[in-house]
Amino acid sequence: MGAPKRNRKKIKRPSEIWNKERIDSEHKLRDDYGLKNLTELWRATSEIRRIRRNVRGVLSGRSGEETGKNIVARLSRYGVVKEGAVLDDLLGIRPENILERRLQSLVFRLGLAKTMRQARQLVAHGFISVNGRRAKSPGYLVSKTDEGSIRYYKPINIEQAQSTQAPAQPSAPTESAPEAKAETGEAA
Repeated sequence: MGAPKRNRKKIKRPSEIWNKERIDSEHKLRDDYGLKNLTELWRATSEIRRIRRNVRGVLSGRSGEETGKNIVARLSRYGVVKEGAVLDDLLGIRPENILERRLQSLVFRLGLAKTMRQARQLVAHGFISVNGRRAKSPGYLVSKTDEGSIRYYKPINIEQAQSTQAPAQPSAPTESAPEAKAETGEAA
């Protein structure tokens, strides 16, 4: 019969679908952070929208002060905002703040991968661990305490992995080829 819980969407798509400025900025962010598709960016944007809605509720008095402290503590634990931030600082966060805390971005920033795309591949294929546990989700948000424990799960040499993946280029025939055949006793 299935799970009785209500499944809700985790993202909200942009209301203006054909806005060139928005599309260009989203594509730039997608390329800069090595995202698979725009849904990952919209997920970060929806999270920011949810945070801002909760902060506005606290500032207007609909929610308690304890809720505001919990929001600030959670975001500072993940490194989205600095320690000692106030609720007004949360209204100014951007999608880049959340995208920087993804495991894929941190693997690239720590130098474990040469590009963002390679970082995504290493995470997805199980080559990266956080606190000694394999992490296979590039979108995993890493807390500040776990940031220092990002390591390779399996030993890998990135230089060698790139050279084996590079397509072999055909070499141009050289003049020494007929001489080599003559030395081995073959007729040209």
